[in-house]
Amino acid sequence: MDEFNNNSELEGFDKVEPANTQNNPYDPIYSKPRQEIIQDEPIKNDFSDYTPNFVYTPPKPKKEKKGYGVGAIVLSAILAAIIGAASSFGILYAYILDNSVVEIPDATTNNVNINIEETVESVVEAVATKCTNSVVGIKTTTSVMSFFGGTSESSGEGSGVIYSADGYIITNYHVIGDAVTNKSGSKIEVFIESASSDPYAATVVGYNISADLAIIKINAKNLTPVTFADSKNLKVGQYVITIGNPGGLEFMGSVTYGVISGLDRVVSSDSNIQLIQTDAAINPGNSGGALLNTKGELVGINSSKIVADAYEGMGFAIPSNTVSDLCKKIIEKENSPEPYIGVTVSERYTAEVLKSYGYPVGAVVLSVAEGSPAYNAGIKKGDIITEFGGKEITEFNVLEQLLNKSTPEENVNIKIYRNGRYYSATITIGSNNQVE
Repeated sequence: MDEFNNNSELEGFDKVEPANTQNNPYDPIYSKPRQEIIQDEPIKNDFSDYTPNFVYTPPKPKKEKKGYGVGAIVLSAILAAIIGAASSFGILYAYILDNSVVEIPDATTNNVNINIEETVESVVEAVATKCTNSVVGIKTTTSVMSFFGGTSESSGEGSGVIYSADGYIITNYHVIGDAVTNKSGSKIEVFIESASSDPYAATVVGYNISADLAIIKINAKNLTPVTFADSKNLKVGQYVITIGNPGGLEFMGSVTYGVISGLDRVVSSDSNIQLIQTDAAINPGNSGGALLNTKGELVGINSSKIVADAYEGMGFAIPSNTVSDLCKKIIEKENSPEPYIGVTVSERYTAEVLKSYGYPVGAVVLSVAEGSPAYNAGIKKGDIITEFGGKEITEFNVLEQLLNKSTPEENVNIKIYRNGRYYSATITIGSNNQVE
C-alpha cells in the first residue's frame, strides 16, 4: 500500500535501525522486510496484506505405512504361548477399569461364563444416568439490522450446567455473548428435558469474558444441580465423561468419554486461564457442557476445541475450582468490574529480544478478541504496543500493570508499532466481569 512507501520521518521518535537482513533473512515477527519508523498516524483497519508469521504452526504429520516386522511376529508368538499356558491352568485374569477382573474359566469346556464387576461402559452409563438432568440446552436469538434497514434473526445453540436448584445455570460467555451485546433485540431460552420441551426464559446474571464463563437465571425450582469435584486432585490419564449438545439441541444430552490428556494448558485465545485438556469428543454445541469424573462430579466446563487437520481429540475445559470461585463472585456480586481490552501478549518477545531484532520495546500482541475494545480500536495480531495512557511499555508485563490501574469506560490513548510505523489510537476500557 502507498502508506508504506512514505520515507519521511517524524520528529520526536527515535529511529530504530532494521536488522541486517543478509545475516537474518527470516523476520520472526513480520512476513515483510522491516522498514524504518517513519510515521505517526491513527490506526487504520485496511491492512489486509499484513500477515504476521511468528506464531508457530505445526506441520501436518506424515502418514506412514504400517507393516509387521520380525519383532511383531516374535511378540505375537510370545503372547500366544502365554495365553496357551494360562488356559492350561484353567483360568485367565484381565484388568479392565478400576482393577475390575474378567474371569474366563477353562476354554476347553462348553460352559464359558464371563463375570465383569465393573467396566468402562457401566461407569459411563451410571454417570450419564446420574448427571444428564444437570445439563441443559441453551438457545439464543438475536435481531440483526440488515443493510437495507430491515431486521433478521440469528440464533445460536449451546449447553449449560445447573448450578443450583433454584435456577442458576453455568455456561460459556461466548454462548450468550450476542445476547449480551444486543440486549434489546435478543432472548435466551433454556431447555431442561429435551429440545421439544417448553423452554424457560433466561436472564443474564453476570459473566467473565477472559474466563469465557457466564451465569444465567431461569424461574424454576427443584432442579438437579451438579456436584463439584476438587480439580486440584485431577491426574493425567484419569477417565472423564462429557455431557452436552454437540451440533445443537437436536443432539441434546449426548455422552462421550475419554481421558485427561493434560493439565494447566493455556491456549491461544483471549485468556490466560489454565485449562484441562481431554481427548473426549467435544464439538460445537458442547460449549458450556459438563466434564465429569467417574463419580459423576463436575471437574470442568467444556470451553473450546482445536479444530485443524493436524489435530484430533484436543478439547479443553475450565477447571471446576475456577468455575466455582467465579460463580460465587458473580452471583454474590462480590466482584467489582475489572478493566479489559481483549488482547493477549507474547511472553517470548522480551525487551532484549525485540532490541536484538531492531524493534522498539513493548508488548507484542498475540491475539485480539473479536468485538473487544482492542478490536474496535484497530489493534491487530503482531502489533507492538509501545505506550499505554502516556506511559512507555518497557516490558510485555507492564501493559497488564497499567491496564489494572485503569477503570472501565475510561478512554486511554495508546501507541503501537506496525510494519515500520508508529500509530496512535484511543481505546475505551471495557469490563471483563460485568454483573447485571
